[in-house]
Parts: sequence; structure tokens; C-alpha cells
Amino acid sequence: MQYLLDTHVILWALDDDKRLSETVSRILRDPTSEKYVSIASAWEVAIKVVKGKLRLDGGVTEFFETVHQNEVELLPITEEHVKRLETLPLLHRDPFDRILIASALTEGMCLISADTNVQLYGITGMW
Repeated sequence: MQYLLDTHVILWALDDDKRLSETVSRILRDPTSEKYVSIASAWEVAIKVVKGKLRLDGGVTEFFETVHQNEVELLPITEEHVKRLETLPLLHRDPFDRILIASALTEGMCLISADTNVQLYGITGMW
């Protein structure tokens, strides 16, 4: 199965945060799991670091290093993702979460997120 990781999932993995569920921790450790993180998540991290809302000593560079060290692939934002985004109802107003939802729906991926609002879209999700 292909998994798209929400931004907080990769950040929590970076810190070995106890908020990660056991199921998610297993998926992250499993070398056979196809794990992806959207370039939108890197964008979100960069913005939050600059605004002082996220403390990450190495900034977005550390984020990318974590992604690569954990054998997580970067998922670009495509034209199809943006077109799908336009069709989503405004059930969730966070623009980063909305593009993750649109990307996961378009690609047929399971979105791993602790945010219960993503399930409002009938998406395959997991926590």
C-alpha cells in the first residue's frame, strides 16, 4: 500500500514522539511500506520555521534529511492534484491539509494523519 504522511507525522517521527500510534510506527519502520511526503509539507515546514511557529534546528534541510533517511519519497504537487483540490468541499480550511487530501485522493493513497477532519472527505486514512 502507498502511504502519504501528513506533515506532523514526519515531524513526530523526527522526534520519536509518543503521539505516533503503534500502527503508524510499524508502517514507518517497515522497509516494504511505500511512504511518501508531499512537497507541500516541506513548504509548510519552511513557512512555520520562518514564522517561529516550529523549532527545527536544521530547518527545512533537516526535514528533507529526515525524509531521505527514512526512505520516504517526495511527492510533487501535480496539475491533477490542484484540479482535484478545486472540487473539494470546504470541510477543512487548512490549505496544506487540503492539498494533501487532494493528492491522496488523486493518487489512491492512504493518508496517515492524526487530524480527524481529513476523514470528512471519505478518504482512506489511518492512525
